[in-house]
Amino acid sequence: MAKAPIEFHLTGEALWRRMERAVEKIQERLERATTALEQAGIPYAIIGGNAVRAWVAQADEAAVRTTRDVDILLRRADFPRVIEAMEQAGFVYRHVKSIDMFLDGPGTKARDAVHVLFAGEKVRPDDLAPAPEIDESEIIEKHNVLRLDALVRMKLTSFRDKDRMHLRDMLDVELIDESWKARLPDELAARLQELLDDPNG
Repeated sequence: MAKAPIEFHLTGEALWRRMERAVEKIQERLERATTALEQAGIPYAIIGGNAVRAWVAQADEAAVRTTRDVDILLRRADFPRVIEAMEQAGFVYRHVKSIDMFLDGPGTKARDAVHVLFAGEKVRPDDLAPAPEIDESEIIEKHNVLRLDALVRMKLTSFRDKDRMHLRDMLDVELIDESWKARLPDELAARLQELLDDPNG
């Protein structure tokens, strides 16, 4: 049976506040997770949409795009300590469909989670390159964020719709350009060229 359409019932201040709160909750989740790891002395790097936001903001804050994802790069050897530190901070560990994640408390959904990738490992067996190492990162606004070159490699390796969108954002603010092809393996350089050839695709 088809679900009934959602009635548009929020307007004005209530609507804007819900939108603002959605962004605030993601930032709070990121802060809680990184603080828990830092207090436990566990190396990490912020990756994904939040890393893209951090880098794009360096060039043009008006071009920063919101994200619903909180993605963290960790070392597999540290993971038992990670679980302990994150659970002490109120997160709930789950392994679902080969994905390691920390739900933002009991009863929350996978979209309300911190998703984990492991340094030096391929996310999918057929990926062109493994995830970067933790030391390919630097401090931005107090937290460890993946370096731009490593982030670009990750995005070109995944190359899903949202990865291409993030790469186009970086091209748009001139964080990356055609000269970057020389820094990349041939397969990843070809993907960057695809975006350069069709920047609005």
